[in-house]
Amino acid sequence: MTRDRAGASACLAAAGQAPPRKLVAEQALEPEVAVQVPPPEAARQALPEAAPPRGAREAAASRGVRQVAETGIRRESVVPDVGREPGAATIKADATDTGALHAIYAGAPDKAGQENFPVALRLLPRRYREYLLAVYGYARVVDDAGDLAPSGQRGELLAGLAADVRRLYGTAAGGDGRPPVLPPVRDLAGVVRDCQLPIDPLLDLIRANEQDQVVTRYETFEELLGYCRLSANPVGRIVLHVFGAYSPQRAELSDAICTGLQLAEHWQDVAEDLRAGRVYLPAEDMRRYGCTEDDLRSPRAPDRVRQLMAFQVRRAGDLISAGAPLIGTLHGAPRAAVAGYVAGGRAALAAIAAAGYDVLASTPRPGKGRTAAEMIAAFARAR
Repeated sequence: MTRDRAGASACLAAAGQAPPRKLVAEQALEPEVAVQVPPPEAARQALPEAAPPRGAREAAASRGVRQVAETGIRRESVVPDVGREPGAATIKADATDTGALHAIYAGAPDKAGQENFPVALRLLPRRYREYLLAVYGYARVVDDAGDLAPSGQRGELLAGLAADVRRLYGTAAGGDGRPPVLPPVRDLAGVVRDCQLPIDPLLDLIRANEQDQVVTRYETFEELLGYCRLSANPVGRIVLHVFGAYSPQRAELSDAICTGLQLAEHWQDVAEDLRAGRVYLPAEDMRRYGCTEDDLRSPRAPDRVRQLMAFQVRRAGDLISAGAPLIGTLHGAPRAAVAGYVAGGRAALAAIAAAGYDVLASTPRPGKGRTAAEMIAAFARAR
């Protein structure tokens, strides 16, 4: 938080005036980055005990929730063997380069402020912030192990993470009877213990990154939704568990929000993903708008790419709006947190629109002011 904004809020409070809601929201959006990163040797110690849619858009949004839910039920995978147990590669977990994972984890706090959504609002009680930051640290490490590690090491790193997660849950989950050794997994101990967090969402995040190693293109939107079920939806379900607010109905709404957030990120990063050898834009949609991968290599988006992106932005926005009524089912801290996630997605999509849907010239990013305004609106409207 900048000193100027913190000081302004304190001065208003001292004068008996409430700070403007937007100022308070902007302060709340500042990420809490005090992630405790143990040194490599400590990682080997024993685990301690531990705006509303209307008409046709509303109907489309409602269909979006069902579409995401149905895709999740099918547990589809583009490549048949991707659905195997994560970490099933024939490598020993002990062979994992814990130093590489530790380095990735150490950089996680710096990335929290770069996300579209507030990772852990400062206005949340400390316990929730600590749990959410532990979850973020784990998810960040899994993502970076699958994206940034040398390609020849990614499978081993992901396998080691999966083995360590099973250790956290004990022999009944396939653990080997030893405590976890990796910092991002060890730091989840309190979340797992206190929030009754099931193992599947944590393993699904690993499965998504394993899929990224073998699937670089998606033919249909349905296939992309199947990927989002692994890469995005587990995070929302974990958040619901953290707040003690999980239910099947809320999970369905959360899935729609998280899929919309994942799509927003993909649409911001079209050029970056292409440089990494991946295209998340469904091939059927690209053909429909007359776009080719060569078009995505242009320094500026041609008209047909802008039209394609406008379509994708609307679709992602409909999904977020379909899940946004989740806010109205929550109160207090969880309501604020989910409003922040919804706001981040809407602000990101608005930034793409403000750039004329040109996602190739630069990466459209929303300002904190826009995200704060969206958060206030989502919290107040309960959607």
